[in-house]
Amino acid sequence: METNPDFSALINETRKVLCISEQEKPLHRLSPRSHLNRSEMAQKSRLPAPYGVPVLAVLLLPCLVTGVELAINNSSDNQILSTKPGRNESLWCTVRNNSRAEELRWYRGDGTVNLKDGNKMNTTNICILPVSKTDNGVSFTCKLVRNESIQISVTLDVQFPPLLTGEDPPPVEEKNDVKLTCNVNSNPQAEMVWYKDNSTLTLKKERYQIYHTSEVFQLTIKKVEKSDNGTYTCEAKSVLGEMRKEFHLTVEDRKPVFPLEAIIAAIVVVLLTVIFGIVARREKIFKCFKKTKETPSETAL
Repeated sequence: METNPDFSALINETRKVLCISEQEKPLHRLSPRSHLNRSEMAQKSRLPAPYGVPVLAVLLLPCLVTGVELAINNSSDNQILSTKPGRNESLWCTVRNNSRAEELRWYRGDGTVNLKDGNKMNTTNICILPVSKTDNGVSFTCKLVRNESIQISVTLDVQFPPLLTGEDPPPVEEKNDVKLTCNVNSNPQAEMVWYKDNSTLTLKKERYQIYHTSEVFQLTIKKVEKSDNGTYTCEAKSVLGEMRKEFHLTVEDRKPVFPLEAIIAAIVVVLLTVIFGIVARREKIFKCFKKTKETPSETAL
């Protein structure tokens, strides 16, 4: 009896994956010369099926499970999808190497995406209509329901030109510090520069301080002077475009500062002195009032 070469190769590959010992007993096949009478054949037919078939099925099951993989838009690797605001993006998730119908589930970040019943088995599709700036960096993950360790993800890279926002600072007195905060939203990240009255600002370390993140470009001016009055411009540039935002700074004369604490202390001292004086001379004061009441008024004739 000749063995199907594909079947033999499948068995050998299964044994390699599951690390079956080479010392296990070989399978015995019945030779055409085997002498079995009809009673023996009938008895064997009533015995349980040979162990080879179910064991082979058990051995092949892990291969069938682990062989299943997912693909998004025909790619079986996690990927980054570059897009722009306003576009419509469609993501198709498909099961590969499956031997049965598989249910799929989509996630947006950590939350599940609601799917219709006809959009869950073997192939599933979601649409982002339209893409917005807030979708930047968001991951969409497709998972196998019966084994969520089998999954694949797409992360959106939403690219857009710089957008700047911010407000003018309130008028500030001389010798105080002031901050100009320029909020930036850009992908890819923009290059940032400060200008004063349309000229590049020379950043002296003892007077200026820059705080820069992917979302904030802040200028701090220490101990402002009247010469710091003017228009400050925040500029952002990227490969997709550029934008400017103006901030108007008004520096006022320093108002005289009264020693409020000293004035309050002096008032308290005066009040206490008056009170103690009244208490110390209360007897004389009372006598004076008493004499005034007892002495009758005299009229000159």
